[in-house]
Parts: sequence; C-alpha cells; structure tokens
Amino acid sequence: MILIRTPLRISFFGGGTDYPESLPMLPDGGATLSTTIDKYTRLSVAPLTELFDFRYRVSYSRIELTSAVDEIEHPAVRECLRHMGIDHPLELHVINDLPARTGLGSSSSFTVSLLHALNALQGRHVGPGVLAREAVQVERERIHERVGLQDQYACAFGGFLHMRFQQSGEVDVQPVPLRPERSQALQDRLLLVYTRIRRTAHEVLKNQMERTCTGQVTDELRQMASLVPVAMDILASEQPLADFGELLHHTWQLKRRLSPEVSNPNLDELYRRARAAGAVGGKLLGAGGGGFLLFYVEPERRQEVVQALPELPAVDFRFSRGGSQVVFTG
Repeated sequence: MILIRTPLRISFFGGGTDYPESLPMLPDGGATLSTTIDKYTRLSVAPLTELFDFRYRVSYSRIELTSAVDEIEHPAVRECLRHMGIDHPLELHVINDLPARTGLGSSSSFTVSLLHALNALQGRHVGPGVLAREAVQVERERIHERVGLQDQYACAFGGFLHMRFQQSGEVDVQPVPLRPERSQALQDRLLLVYTRIRRTAHEVLKNQMERTCTGQVTDELRQMASLVPVAMDILASEQPLADFGELLHHTWQLKRRLSPEVSNPNLDELYRRARAAGAVGGKLLGAGGGGFLLFYVEPERRQEVVQALPELPAVDFRFSRGGSQVVFTG
C-alpha cells in the first residue's frame, strides 16, 4: 500500500494570470504568490487480488466498484489511470481534511496525490516538477477542466511560493524566504472562514475565460500580476503588515471585475460586514462563487470580525512547508 499526503493551498495574489488562456494577454507572463497550509488530501492506493467480483474499488464521498477503468465515474481517477497506462486491479481511498470545491486547490491536490501514489506503486520516484506537469496534463487535456497552473505546482512543491508563468508554458517556482517572526505575524493576522457554498470552478470560470480570451479583462489581469512583487516587498521589509491586507482588498476588487460569477450580493454582504467589523482586506479563494473567504485582520479585531460572521465557521490553519509526500509504503 502507498499512502500520500498532499497539502491544500491559499492563493494570495495573481490568481487568474496563471491560466494558459491569460498568458497571450500578458507580455511579461503571469505571476502568483501562494502558500500551502496544514490541511491535506490523504490518499492510499493498494493492489487488489483477482478474487473479488470487481477490479477497482474507489472510495471518496461515494464508493465505486467497477470491472474496468473506463467504467470509473470519478474523472480524475479514471484519467490518471489511463494516463499511467494502469489496467491491473487497484483499491483507492481518499480522505480530505476540508470540503472539496471550496477554493483551496483540492482538485489539483487530489490529482497530484493520485499521480504520486501510482508512480510510487510502480517503483518510480518523481520530483514535484514532474508531478505538477502531469497533473496539468491530466486536468486540462484529459478531463478538459478550466484550471490554471498554480495549484498543481503549489501542491506538489509546497511552502510559500512565488511562481511565474511564461507564454512558452514554462513555470518558474521559487520559494519565498520569510523571516520566522514575519511568517508568524502574518499567520496571526489571517482569518479563514467557510461560506458553506460548494461550487465547481469549471462552471464559475466559463464566463471569465470567455472575457479573458476576448481581451475584456486584460487590464485587470496585468494589474493583478503586478501586485505580486509589491506583496513580496511588503513581506521582506519592515513595512506594516496591514499594507498586505490593503493589497488583498485591492486584488479582491480587481478579481470581482473578471466575471459576474466571481461574487454575488450575499457574498458581497459577508465581505462588507467583515470589513465593517475590522478586517483590513480579504478575498474569496479560488475561482470565487463561494468556498472559503480569507481576511487580513489585526489580532485585536479578530474576535469582532468572527462575531460579525456568526453563520460562517472559522478554520484554524498554519502555513506548511512540504509538498506532496509519500508517508507510508508497505
């Protein structure tokens, strides 16, 4: 049996500029600033004997028992097995620390986890760059999902990352050196709350990709990419961290202009209440439309913001360093 643990991620800045559809509009390429957190996809894969009445047992929010890869309904499982050319019996189980389809990169975390496990099961050690590229290929070319490139690389590499995306398709991944006290101070000022709205990013992004390809949001995308080095300068300097929060508010305003599907009156009201209670800035994570809201809040105002959003559960988290890892073989 192979057991894989792959982190989820929080994207601070630049989301939307990492889509291949966006890159022709960005002469300098796209850029993102993100971090992985201590919430994970845990996935196990093990061979099955020929004694069962099925060849594949796939357990996630439901259980599938099938006799052929082509019969598996879970698209990532089916296409990862096809991609790897696997046709021998397998059993697969997945456990998620947080709900899927909520803006934390869970679909890419799952795909990276499964590719990592299948490679390990066949005795192959693959690095994070290979895992990320294969996950992009599966998600974009096999499943035909509207996904960008940052999630696969963030989940595979792990840590606080600055990523740059070139028109050639090349992805440059660089760890962001954060002083421990600066990292701790930022963590203490971030509040993650769950809207209880689960959505499929593929559908939320349809309008955004149409507007991107026709050049309607090119100015917004360029501005969003330009905020990445500004945010990095804030973290590396002695500037007040509240400037990071103000930058989050600015990127949220830009993101809302990418598509009417990014937000709605109910989500806007939640954001307004949080800001009125003391949040400096924030954003919906991932494609938008629901999922998790991230806020920058000074510690002395944190409880006020929590009380202003009584219907939204808060999730404690810490930044994590490692990417996708084999945690057990046996």
